[in-house]
Amino acid sequence: MAPSTEPTRAAAPRGSEGMGQAALEVDGLIRRYGEREALSDVSLSLAAGHTLVVFGPNGAGKTTLLRVLATLLRPHAGSVRVLGSDLIHDAWQVRGRVGLLGHEPLLYRELTAHENLRFHARLHGVDEQRVVELLDAVSMSTRAAEPLRTLSRGMVQRVAVARAVLHDPPLLLLDEPYANLDPAAVELVAPLIGAAGDRDGADGLRTRVICSHDPSRGLTEADVVLGLRGGRPVLLRAASEVDASDIAELYR
Repeated sequence: MAPSTEPTRAAAPRGSEGMGQAALEVDGLIRRYGEREALSDVSLSLAAGHTLVVFGPNGAGKTTLLRVLATLLRPHAGSVRVLGSDLIHDAWQVRGRVGLLGHEPLLYRELTAHENLRFHARLHGVDEQRVVELLDAVSMSTRAAEPLRTLSRGMVQRVAVARAVLHDPPLLLLDEPYANLDPAAVELVAPLIGAAGDRDGADGLRTRVICSHDPSRGLTEADVVLGLRGGRPVLLRAASEVDASDIAELYR
């Protein structure tokens, strides 16, 4: 089954009845780098407490979409509402309510794991006990006093996951969250990232946007699937209507 070539809004995902206001509302989003459109006419809606999984080849626009939703990039056209706030005019209202895990860990290499989490905890008004609990949860307590530059990439990823969930945000934006992790580490961080609706964020049900190249895991976690190619949405459906062959088609 080949993906649709017409951008559209996904049907309401399973269990979305009665969810209230959408956590994400994107309409005609365009984002450019110079003359090149990295995102072109992206429209979607995602209910609170649900998971959108984004697939697509390298350069498809997945990371750009996350950075727009995280308020790190401004849209050039279209409208984007995140957790009820318009990103064009009210991005400041969103920033403290989003947890971002990108390709870059957003950590200071010269600081220790403990110092990094404590720094972010102070920014969000989170107490020290939360830092201690997360270091233990990702099995980094015994290495917490070592500078990040001395740790393996997998260990740094564990600390980055802890940073992203530190303030218990209602929206998680995750770019390949299991990258560089061995199976044991995946088991450690998976409960922190959580399935959609598994855990309440600060303002209610947690919503997730996950960029992935892994159809088996991604389809299991998704309520809605978005496929991007060349910045354009070529697949947007409820996850129950998508299979691995649809995802494979995006990469051909």
